[in-house]
Amino acid sequence: MSPCEPLPIPTSTVIVVPGEYTHDNFLESVWLEEEFSVTSNAFLPKEQPLTRLPHPYYQPWENLIEHLSRLLQNGTLRQKVGGLPVLSIELLSTEAELRRGYVVLAFLTHAYVWGGSSPSEILPPQIAVPLQAISSRLNMPPVATYAAVNLWNYHSSSSDFSDLDSLQALHTFTGTEDESWFFMVSVAMEAVGGHIIPVMLSALQNSSHPDKLAAALGEITQCIRVLGKILDRMDERCDPNVFYHRIRPFLAGSKNMVSCGLPKGVFYSLDGSDKNGEWKELRGGSNGQSSLIQLFDILLGVEHKTGSPDTKGESFHQEVRGYMPDGHRRFLEFVENKYPGGLRTAVEIMASEDDNAQQEDVKVAFREATNALAEFRNKHLQIVARYIIIPSRQASQRGAGLVKNLATISASETKKELTGTGGTALLPFLKQSRDGTFRAGDFCNSSR
Repeated sequence: MSPCEPLPIPTSTVIVVPGEYTHDNFLESVWLEEEFSVTSNAFLPKEQPLTRLPHPYYQPWENLIEHLSRLLQNGTLRQKVGGLPVLSIELLSTEAELRRGYVVLAFLTHAYVWGGSSPSEILPPQIAVPLQAISSRLNMPPVATYAAVNLWNYHSSSSDFSDLDSLQALHTFTGTEDESWFFMVSVAMEAVGGHIIPVMLSALQNSSHPDKLAAALGEITQCIRVLGKILDRMDERCDPNVFYHRIRPFLAGSKNMVSCGLPKGVFYSLDGSDKNGEWKELRGGSNGQSSLIQLFDILLGVEHKTGSPDTKGESFHQEVRGYMPDGHRRFLEFVENKYPGGLRTAVEIMASEDDNAQQEDVKVAFREATNALAEFRNKHLQIVARYIIIPSRQASQRGAGLVKNLATISASETKKELTGTGGTALLPFLKQSRDGTFRAGDFCNSSR
């Protein structure tokens, strides 16, 4: 079986609990799905996301999201939202329906906040009330997270969700193929996790067996390279200037967006005023919220310790777990606690013992895996250069326009650190993540 092919479906199903699993039944899907929402498609749903909410009560939401790009283009989105009733979420009876409601309202939130010549500091109750209620049920923040724009926002004409050409975004802000492609590149990469997560868990369970560990690390390395090849396809249908000027501004959150016109974040109003409700400063969706990439870090013992005042000392990677679906966040915590240090701990123990050919194979395989993950992050940096850095410099030469958003502010502040949609200083954060990944394999560089 070649790397990244699906594992055979088990013929029997055993539901187990943490601490009582065996090698075989832990890799079966039922417990992982029921406990952590980790499916045969990894962190994507087992079935494709709903394309509409089934109950006609929610037709007002569906009408807006169906025509979102047109309403933004003609400047009537905020007016249309003002005419909505404040709907209850009581008729959302399944997890799939809650996710669908979350996607719709998260898109409407960012469209409302960023869909004018200047951002709106007040989110009206027509969106704020039901979005906060759904977010509470899902244990997620009321904002357009990575899950909202990627994990729960796709349709596929194929049963293989890693087939990028078969994917289409259910919703976009701009109505462009560029935006759909941008989201779907991430969906295709996430789908690869359906093949690789069993390999990763098997490697952790067999970490004391050098031959099995080296073979598993080889598969993991190949799968990381598959992710890189998918990422390399970004240029095929997503134009950097379309992304920078038209798409990226809508993905921004309300955290660290003072220069963009949100000095206190966004006020989630319960009655339309700025008195009854709550100010929130939340990060926008970013790839840093991908559970799959963080799982690689846990597996390989990659440490990201750099904190900042806005993360209260914890690393960005730890802080953004709060933006992941609840089950995925708990799955990362479970693996992290079950296998402290991941495979790095096991390989370091082997490296401290008498050298032999098998141990050297493991060290080489581990170093190749960490290098592959670092090179994947390097590809991300290259994407950032093409899609953000270069367009921002070109825009600064033309001068800022009349609209105030992440694109125009970035263009006018080229001498400062560019801010990502997640609210971080973009380049320093990405470089630190890459360099930390390279360092994870440094101990393997010593010769025997």
